[in-house]
Amino acid sequence: QVQFVESGGGSVQPGGSLRLSCSVSGTIFRFLSLAWYRQIPGQQRELVAGIGSGGGNRVYADSVKGRFAISRDTIVNTLYLQMNNLKSEDTAVYYCNRQPPFTDWGQGTQVTVSS
Repeated sequence: QVQFVESGGGSVQPGGSLRLSCSVSGTIFRFLSLAWYRQIPGQQRELVAGIGSGGGNRVYADSVKGRFAISRDTIVNTLYLQMNNLKSEDTAVYYCNRQPPFTDWGQGTQVTVSS
């Protein structure tokens, strides 16, 4: 069973940066297409960025293009999301999962952008 543990969230001012990490258990990390998702209370979870199993095929939501960058490190089984020029509308709980997602989700990490 694959488990996802997200970290790196926090509170920042608009224009700030954060780097999220997601540790993925299991030996199938290298075979998975992965993605970051986010959810605002009362709204559906949405795809933020995705990356293919080989590190290519990167996709981004229009709202984060040019500001966020997804990457992965197969040696440490970790997925990353570099978030720059953060905006208040980026405030959400961020999750990682397979693309498309498994049924089970991790706890996520809270990102709050506020002045």
